[in-house]
Amino acid sequence: MQKKIPLRKCVGCGEMKEKKEMIRVLKTPEDEIILDTTGRANGRGAYICNNSDCLKKAIKNKGLERSLKSQIPEEVSIRLQKELG
Repeated sequence: MQKKIPLRKCVGCGEMKEKKEMIRVLKTPEDEIILDTTGRANGRGAYICNNSDCLKKAIKNKGLERSLKSQIPEEVSIRLQKELG
């Protein structure tokens, strides 16, 4: 029996991809927004493709804000874009 591959939807472009191909943006229980590179940290997560274009789209269309159910401060968006390159 083949193991099921977990798929996640990018909040930027809306494409479904394998979980391990994507980056998880996480809102911690302390309301801090970080990139979760392990994919296992505790908190509410939203997934984006591993490129800065999808991050820009996710911020522009408020997909990240909807998924994380909170406002994304400007400095956090800038830091996420730097981390993605």
